[in-house]
Amino acid sequence: MKFDDIVTDIGEFGPYQIKVFLMVGLIGIPVGFNQMAQVFFAIKSDHWCAVDEWRVDYQRCGDQAARGERYYLECLHALRNASIPYSIDDDNNGELVFEHCSKYDLDYAEFNWTEAYLYEESEEPKERDCDDGWIYDRSQYPRTIISDFNLVCNSEKAADIAQSIFFAGVLAGSFIFGSVSDIVGRYYTYYTAVVLLAVFPLINAFAPSFWLYVLFRFFIAAANMGTFLIAFVIGTELVGPSKRVTANCMIQCTFAVGYMLLAVVAYFVRDWRILQLTIVAPTFLFIFTIPFVTESPRWLISKRRFSDAAKIITKAAKFNKKEDRLPPNFIQEIQKSEELEHDSALKTATFIDLFRTPNLRISTLNCMYNWFINSLVYYGLSLSTSDLGSNIYIAFFISGAVEIPAYIVGIPMMESRLGRRYSTSICEILGGVACLLTIFLPPGGWKTMIAMIGKFGISASFSLIYIYSAEVIPTPLRSVGVGMCSTAARVGGILAPLILLLDDVWEPLPLLIFGFSAVIGGILVLYLPETRGKMLPETIEEGEVFSSRRKEHVVDNKEYQDIPNQDV
Repeated sequence: MKFDDIVTDIGEFGPYQIKVFLMVGLIGIPVGFNQMAQVFFAIKSDHWCAVDEWRVDYQRCGDQAARGERYYLECLHALRNASIPYSIDDDNNGELVFEHCSKYDLDYAEFNWTEAYLYEESEEPKERDCDDGWIYDRSQYPRTIISDFNLVCNSEKAADIAQSIFFAGVLAGSFIFGSVSDIVGRYYTYYTAVVLLAVFPLINAFAPSFWLYVLFRFFIAAANMGTFLIAFVIGTELVGPSKRVTANCMIQCTFAVGYMLLAVVAYFVRDWRILQLTIVAPTFLFIFTIPFVTESPRWLISKRRFSDAAKIITKAAKFNKKEDRLPPNFIQEIQKSEELEHDSALKTATFIDLFRTPNLRISTLNCMYNWFINSLVYYGLSLSTSDLGSNIYIAFFISGAVEIPAYIVGIPMMESRLGRRYSTSICEILGGVACLLTIFLPPGGWKTMIAMIGKFGISASFSLIYIYSAEVIPTPLRSVGVGMCSTAARVGGILAPLILLLDDVWEPLPLLIFGFSAVIGGILVLYLPETRGKMLPETIEEGEVFSSRRKEHVVDNKEYQDIPNQDV
């Protein structure tokens, strides 16, 4: 008897699992907040050189804000007109375009700025750098990390670098918390991550410098990934085999809900420090669930703590009102099964075994590339929402909203005649083609719509490749194989903000990279073996033969072929 047999008897997704899922799985909402928050922390506003001699006058402009935004802006613009070099945009009705990183080289103590004087070209003085700092238009965004830490001019790429370091924290969190949860258990690891996820954003709201902000965001990322990873494990280990795909979809949807709600909260809270405090508040609620969540019985069984697992299984059966379905000696039967597997187990497989044989090596590299590309394009599209030319809050909300139908549609697609291979390929190519199409569209509604179609496709393929890879990789290597793929995805996340910087080289270049990479990934998926309706490989040898994609073969005198009407 296996643990899955017990779960099937007492309810694969009964009231007990629903209770635990709500207490653990909803953590995806604050995780979504933290993952995407810098889009609004680092939102850009107009800025220009400050003049130290006019500090009192700048303060006077701030006082004008009480009379209304128009008076405030008129005052600031008068100061700007008197100090900032400009050019004339002939393509835009002769509009004046002011420099952001230089000012006139004048003795401003002797200059009367109230005349709002614009120099004629013939008498325009020399320029110098913004040696007195910058002034920011705070009419829309009172405070951002850009204005707090002066991430402009020579430092304008620092925010993107900070986002790459954040994704490095995601990589570290997946390694650290994943390993710790296998050693000390899901329960203690999860709540340690939750506490850290509450504490570090709280500290980050008061970060006095940019590099401390980057450091705190790194720790937030690690705790964020650890929390979501363990929540996913707890949620899926409790449910029965036929409900795991559904549970996976539901947890992904909670992340998308957090993504959407962030746009709503950020619309009303424009100060990044207050926004940070606002989005961390829900995390503290999950600390109060500590008495109501238990350790994963599946993990307890793997650690041979059978009596502890029996207590939790019995409790779950009572809660589901299926106690009568429990066999009298169920835990002894599970123990026997585990001991038989333990006694017959071969040496522990390592990641090197993924690359020893040619077919399995190709399949592994194929899966890793697709995880890498899905993560790269997903975060590239998510972080560049403000470049679509439409309202950033609406575009960001829609960008999160399209993920929910993407996750939901992916399930029936995988179980349809399309199978895993064609479903993943279609979604990934759709995402890539949409990226390429947006290159030719001007900023506005149409560009936003096509970009959201691309986001839909890449979100769906990202969720599908997770399940597909776990089925392609043979059982002894499944855990280490998915771990390798996950590492590749984290590298994609780290590179996404850096690739967005290439728009300085050529504006369409990031979208070209995202688009062509996704299309190539979608084509490569077609070279993986189809797993729907087939026996999954249980040994490394079977995995090698399975990856050859032959329709029928024999391993150790066992016929290994397509099985009609069986979904694994």
